[in-house]
Amino acid sequence: MGQTIAEKILSAHAGKTVTPGELVISNIDVVMVQDGTGPLAVNEFKKLNKDKLFNPKRTILFIDHAAPSPRKELSNSHTVLRNFAKEYGAVLSEVGEGVCHQRLIESYVNPGEVLLGADSHTCTSGALGAFATGVGSTDIAVVMALGKTWLKVPATYKVVLEGEFSKGVYAKDLILHLIGLIGADGATYKALEFTGSGAKNMSMSDRFTVSNMAVEAGAKVGLFETDEKTKAYLKEHGRETEYKEIKADSDAVYERVININLNDLKPTISCPHTVDNTKAIDEMDRVKVNQVYIGTCTNGRMEDLRIAANILKGKKVHEDVRLLITPASRKVFLEALNEGLISTFVEAGAAIVTSGCGACVGVHAGILGDGEVCLATQNRNFQGRMGNTEGYIYLSSPATAAYSAIKGYIADVREIL
Repeated sequence: MGQTIAEKILSAHAGKTVTPGELVISNIDVVMVQDGTGPLAVNEFKKLNKDKLFNPKRTILFIDHAAPSPRKELSNSHTVLRNFAKEYGAVLSEVGEGVCHQRLIESYVNPGEVLLGADSHTCTSGALGAFATGVGSTDIAVVMALGKTWLKVPATYKVVLEGEFSKGVYAKDLILHLIGLIGADGATYKALEFTGSGAKNMSMSDRFTVSNMAVEAGAKVGLFETDEKTKAYLKEHGRETEYKEIKADSDAVYERVININLNDLKPTISCPHTVDNTKAIDEMDRVKVNQVYIGTCTNGRMEDLRIAANILKGKKVHEDVRLLITPASRKVFLEALNEGLISTFVEAGAAIVTSGCGACVGVHAGILGDGEVCLATQNRNFQGRMGNTEGYIYLSSPATAAYSAIKGYIADVREIL
């Protein structure tokens, strides 16, 4: 009997053929924490009385959720991570280097590997054909010490994508549509495996967007098979030699098959206060926006910024709207600067925010006022997510967000394409 991508990767790391539902001990290739979850992991690691990390060169500490720090308490948390990195030789990603999930795909994760992170959107790296998932800080501490952990092998949902996106429709619309279709708990502890001609035609940026939000349907991982696009991405980031073919067997067994024709999709909005509360744009009433937020680990890559800049070029943000732009990493920021995208954003009236999580997690750099509405390209719109339980968060693609920033309300970007 054949295996899915998730089953193949975990079999290789458990040293035996695994089956869905089985509990296994898996070797771990990469482990990461961020400044919100890292201090707890560090404290738990020290309780283990280990004098060294299992693999310090692949233990990454990211300062991104409160970067730069807005409060002394968070500054002290950063100090904990900096000191730990120096003492144990772990890798430190400093303020301004970017969001952990973007930095991981740029520099640290390879096809066929297992990545565990103390952050739920660790599943982003699944687009590289890696079993990447989030776990708690205490579990991470054990992995930092031992280089292995226990996992339950997830059953897999096969998501077959056919057709191609229409104008104004993007990967973000796809994943919002899927989450709305199956629900926020529709794939709890399952592997979502994306395949079909539509998946093959997607850019790596699109794949990262889809994998990033797999957890919003409850999934353990969101996986794509590797191909020439994967190889080209690794080459661009200096890791071409790490490429390997990762794909499911033709006779793999799936718990469920979901078919989606990309031609049928429309620009899709996730409405407050759950990600699965989705509507096609033509089902939306006119919703006035106070803030538009483009960036984050979901949609802060060059492809996203180019789409937004193309819409904003030569235009002005609506007088009642604040537009925030956050490149996902320093690398993306520099590319956008060199390409002139940052000038386009600033001339349109946008504020450029340091690469990091910022407003998305509601710590700083874009917290909403009471009753305010934000249209964001991030991955979550839970009540209070952007720092105020009295705020309202809608989610969309960068194209819809950019056009809405001009119009002053959530608008259909197909009007100008």
